Amino acid sequence: MIPVMEFRQFSEQQPAFRVLKPWWDVFTDYLSVVMLMIGVFGCTLQVMQDKIICLPRRVLSPPENTSEVEVKSLLHLQSNISAAPREMTGLKTDLDLQQYSFINQMCYEKALHWYAKYFPYLVLIHTLIFMVCSNFWFKFPGSSSKIEHFISMLGKCFDSPWTTRALSEVSGENPEEKDKKSITLRSNIAVSPGEGSLEKTQSLRSIPEKIVVDKPSASALDKKEGEQAKALFEKVKKFRLHVEEGDILYLMYVRQTVFKVFKFLLIIAYNSSLVNKVQNKVQCVVEIQDMTGYKNFECNHTMAHLFSKLSYCYLCLVAVYGLTSLYTSYWLFYRSLKEYSFEYVRQETGINDIPDVKNDFAFMLHMIDQYDPLYSKRFAVFLSEVSENKLKQLNLNHEWTAEKLRQRLQTNSNNRLELQLFMLPGLPDTVFELTELQSLKLEIINNVTILASISQLENLQELSLYQCSLKLHTTATSFLKENLKVLRVKFDDNRELPNWMYGLRNLEELYLTGSLSPDASKNIVLESLRDMKCLKTLSLKSNLTKIPQSIVDVSSHLLRLYFHNDGTKLVMLNNLKKMTNLIELELVRCDLERIPHAIFSLTNLQELDLKENNLRSIEEIISFQHLRKLTCLKLWYNSIMYIPEHIKKLGSLERLYFCHNKIEILPSHLFLCNKLRYLDLSNNDIRFIPPEIGVLQSLQYFSVVCNKIESLPDELFFCKKLKILKLGKNSLSILSPKVSYLALLTYLDLKCNHFEVLPQELGCCHALKRSGLIVEETLFETLPSDVRDQMKAE
Repeated sequence: MIPVMEFRQFSEQQPAFRVLKPWWDVFTDYLSVVMLMIGVFGCTLQVMQDKIICLPRRVLSPPENTSEVEVKSLLHLQSNISAAPREMTGLKTDLDLQQYSFINQMCYEKALHWYAKYFPYLVLIHTLIFMVCSNFWFKFPGSSSKIEHFISMLGKCFDSPWTTRALSEVSGENPEEKDKKSITLRSNIAVSPGEGSLEKTQSLRSIPEKIVVDKPSASALDKKEGEQAKALFEKVKKFRLHVEEGDILYLMYVRQTVFKVFKFLLIIAYNSSLVNKVQNKVQCVVEIQDMTGYKNFECNHTMAHLFSKLSYCYLCLVAVYGLTSLYTSYWLFYRSLKEYSFEYVRQETGINDIPDVKNDFAFMLHMIDQYDPLYSKRFAVFLSEVSENKLKQLNLNHEWTAEKLRQRLQTNSNNRLELQLFMLPGLPDTVFELTELQSLKLEIINNVTILASISQLENLQELSLYQCSLKLHTTATSFLKENLKVLRVKFDDNRELPNWMYGLRNLEELYLTGSLSPDASKNIVLESLRDMKCLKTLSLKSNLTKIPQSIVDVSSHLLRLYFHNDGTKLVMLNNLKKMTNLIELELVRCDLERIPHAIFSLTNLQELDLKENNLRSIEEIISFQHLRKLTCLKLWYNSIMYIPEHIKKLGSLERLYFCHNKIEILPSHLFLCNKLRYLDLSNNDIRFIPPEIGVLQSLQYFSVVCNKIESLPDELFFCKKLKILKLGKNSLSILSPKVSYLALLTYLDLKCNHFEVLPQELGCCHALKRSGLIVEETLFETLPSDVRDQMKAE
């Protein structure tokens, strides 16, 4: 007998695939097994038992020439003979066993109806087709790979410790978090309703505050489990993007279901009409008289009774199978199986940012819901952006401990203890444990969540956000409003500017870098800054065409204004007149062709920087005589051809920058600004230095690098306070021995000139060391050995 297990390969599948087999598929699988047993049993009987048994039947026919009287006499004689007692009765056929076997075979082939002969094989074939069809989508390459990946992820997501932790948090089952949540809840109740929300993105807005605010417990999930969960998030995200593109799984399942329904109708149609052909008695007429002497046979189909019962039983099973398939078809066509909503899961868990899915991803989720909806619930955790962010936060806290962060503390240019974090997946909560922190600098960090625990940083005064997406809790906003002194924000879009920035009432310095106007012809001005009543410094590195009106709100107390305009022409500067308290003004890369007249009204101005503009003429400089406090003027990186003689009226100037221009001649009037301590004329076309330079007795820094100077006036060396003298990249050939007058000289640049020898009087410049003498090594060797040794000695 053929064992049923031999047919296992027709329907064999991975045990894990059971989650994608709804109850109707499981039910039809069992029906298929029963039908398969019927087929195997029938086939076994066909092979093991005699199929048909036939006996010859003699037909009497009188001869053609025999008269009626003779026939009657013959029949009377036969009756008399038969009435006589005999030892044996019956019809003697004189047929041997081989002839009977031959007759059975011939009648089986010729007389027996084909349905009665092949019924077991039909059952077997139909059942195998049903079994293959039911599991074909598990075997087809285009669908099986997706199913395998999905089942693998589903099992890992179901068993992941992170899933249990996330669901426990939202249901309040985690005992380690209960106390923290109750404290957080009380603190949220104490806040007024208008301020009791997070400043957050849309994804964060959809989840309760308790999930965002609570600090995760590191003991609940070790580092290895956290890394595994992180990898799962990435895998689920990529798998979703891949599977949602098509619907091959849905179409494959629909096709095999439709095929099963068609197969069911076909079997019912022809089986019901042929089942009565299975009969016990079969009349057989075979032309084999020359071999057996008989033509008519009476046959008995030995399996007819059993096959008839099996066929009716088989039809009943097929009917049940078909009805189940029809229900499956109804389920497929009357439900939106290519869309899946996690509405119930969102309501139950409170994780409201779980996205709805579509196509094959949605179809597989509908299928596993038929197995156990708990799978969908636990799997949904890995579709939540907030859940992923919490996991990243937990891993981040494992990696960046407070001790590790404390090692990265440095003192910045403002003499504050600063922590700089660059390109992290988030902000570690351990940052809020560094109570000594004064400045926090975050660069290119997404999903920065500043919690209420920032209030622990009592010394925090400076915050820098460079291309960071920020979510700020209400308590943290209140803390920053009171404590923050310096804020730096670098952004790509003006919509990235934090709204809470405008309420920082104690802010003293604000630095904004980014595009405030996508279209230069349509300015997007800043919101009102009137709440920043302590603002002293404002820096805008953007592409504005006019000074925003909002700056006027702080004009009464603003002291420093920096405009870096990235080459965009700044045309409307009338608002500058209202900023009468300004002491520093920078208008860098504003495409200015003239010095703006509005500047002449800033009587308190001390420093003016017009770097990298398009200035060619500076005749307006005569109006600077009204700026009696102006001590620093930077006109560098322009196209200035000459210096007007009105420069002499700027008697208060102490620092003057004319480098990187096109100046050829230095007017003697320039040196009437006798308070100059810093004079930079490098990178011009100057050929001659007037002897009037000797008037600058306060000069400490003088640079004429990258010019065309061939000689130096002796009066230059009368500026005895010179500490830094830069003469490199000129055409000098002789350095006067009077350089010895510069006793305070610490830096001398002579490189790339035409010197052949250096004067030994350099030895009188006792403050000049070898590191401060910028000259070729061969030229340095021309100095006497004692001078060289003196300079090399530290």
